[in-house]
Amino acid sequence: MENEQKTAEMAPREEIATPETTAQEEVSPKGKTAGYPEIKPGMTVKVHQKIKEMTAKGEKERIQIFEGMVLARKGGRGIGSTVTVRKISEGIGVERIFPLHSPSIAKIVPVKQAKVKKSKLYFLRGYKKKLQEKKI
Repeated sequence: MENEQKTAEMAPREEIATPETTAQEEVSPKGKTAGYPEIKPGMTVKVHQKIKEMTAKGEKERIQIFEGMVLARKGGRGIGSTVTVRKISEGIGVERIFPLHSPSIAKIVPVKQAKVKKSKLYFLRGYKKKLQEKKI
């Protein structure tokens, strides 16, 4: 009788998928961050950002698109990860830092990828030549 109880206790239990375990898998899938594609330095991306405006009729929300090249990615895959994007507007360089997990970021769309050998492309601030394009 005692042997039967021990074998019953040692038998492998079936794992039941609880809402907590499935939610954890959905939140942090490998290879992606916050549902965005893999963003790397040298990529030209379109960042769709939600902007709230106050008008005479009330509060209005619109989406503004910022298209430029990713200079750096900081914070890894953590909640505080950011992307620095640079574009040239009317002959003047404009850089913006976007937090990836911000609710104000609607989506990020990769346009093209350049061949780069460094993870931080700050040298592009004073670089006049164009980088060679790579197929995505």
